[in-house]
Order: sequence, then structure tokens, then C-alpha cells
Amino acid sequence: MRTPSRIIGGVVLAALLAQMTGCGAIFYPERRGQIDGRIDPGIAVLDAVGLLFYIIPGLIAYGVDFTTGAIYLPHGKTAQIDPVILHQAVGVDGKVDNAKLQAIMQTELGQSLPLNDPRLIQHRGSVQQLAAYGLVPAA
Repeated sequence: MRTPSRIIGGVVLAALLAQMTGCGAIFYPERRGQIDGRIDPGIAVLDAVGLLFYIIPGLIAYGVDFTTGAIYLPHGKTAQIDPVILHQAVGVDGKVDNAKLQAIMQTELGQSLPLNDPRLIQHRGSVQQLAAYGLVPAA
């Protein structure tokens, strides 16, 4: 009679320990350390499955994921180029040379962006249009 209760207790203990860690912390350890962002619905659902089986471990899974930041989707990567370097791509007539701009982005960012793609939308404007919106031109 003691052996079956020990086996059942061991299985329950193993299930509880498995549920104590958050799914986001297990599946996406590179996301740890984020403070905020959009919540990953997949991880939220997996943590909710823990709530269906055991309330306390499910809450702990949510707590671990929110505390470590692993429940949040990764932030978009941004890159900046010094405006002085970008001025090299602007000609004397004020037009941007796409080939020079692409070369600058390749050297500074390490990425080749297709600036000659026909789907690329280019906006043209003037200083007067910026001033109408209360914006100060800066590059």
C-alpha cells in the first residue's frame, strides 16, 4: 500500500516541478531581461494550460515569465547611422544617390537593403512642408 502512494506522490511532485518554470523562459531564453513589450500569445496560452491542470503552478509559470520578461515578443531592432556619413550620399543638387546610400548602409549596418526595388515608396517634400507641420528639418 505504501509503494503506490509513493509512486503517485513522485509523479505529482514531478508534474509540479515541471510546471514551476515558465514556458517562455524554457523556449525563449534569449528573451529574458525584457521589461515590456507585446505579449507573445503562444507563450501566454502555454502558461494558461498550466492553469488548467494545476492552479498554483500555472500562476507561478505566469509569474516567472513576466518577471524574467520571457513572455514578451522581442523588440524590433533599430540601427542608426551618423548624419555626417549620410550627407555623403546627397548630391549637390539635393538628390539622394541610391547606390551611395546602399554602400553606406552596407558598411555601417552590415546589411544590404534593396533600394532599387520597384516596391520602394519614396516621399518627396520640402522644408516648407515640414514647417507647416511644425517640424524642424534634421538629418
